[in-house]
Amino acid sequence: MKIYTKKGDQGETGLFGGDRVPKDHLRIRAYGTLDELNAALGLVTGDARVRRIQGELFQLGAELATPRGKTASVALVDLAEVRALETEIDAMEKLLSPLTHFILPGGTPAASYLHVARTICRRAEREIVILHRAEPLRPVVLEYVNRLSDYLFVAARAANHAAGVADVPWIAPR
Repeated sequence: MKIYTKKGDQGETGLFGGDRVPKDHLRIRAYGTLDELNAALGLVTGDARVRRIQGELFQLGAELATPRGKTASVALVDLAEVRALETEIDAMEKLLSPLTHFILPGGTPAASYLHVARTICRRAEREIVILHRAEPLRPVVLEYVNRLSDYLFVAARAANHAAGVADVPWIAPR
């Protein structure tokens, strides 16, 4: 099978189910940003939780690539995945000192990659909210992506903590 089909040469792409839409369609923007997030997470190696999240992002992407009125061909992310993120956030936070200031993103390479992923996740969330206004989505889609950005922030802090690297507070100039 060839990787190129030439079907997108005129600026359109296919959704699951065969519908054709412009490549800048809200659905494409939303799941394209999830794909970018997934690629950024690929930089974080050796973390089974991140690999699980990458799979969940594929599930979300498949749902977003399925037009309303059609059934997604994969299992959908549900509240169980949201609760798993919350459980993991709570466990990591028990190891961390409480935040008293905003912190500058950075630290170890793993933490830096997680911070980059967090910012992409926030952009994906904005794209999904725009899509949701135009074509209502299941509420859990919004919950999952919102919780995932929280998870990525705490995971970045935890990666630094595990390496003995302190958070760098941002102190506002006066």
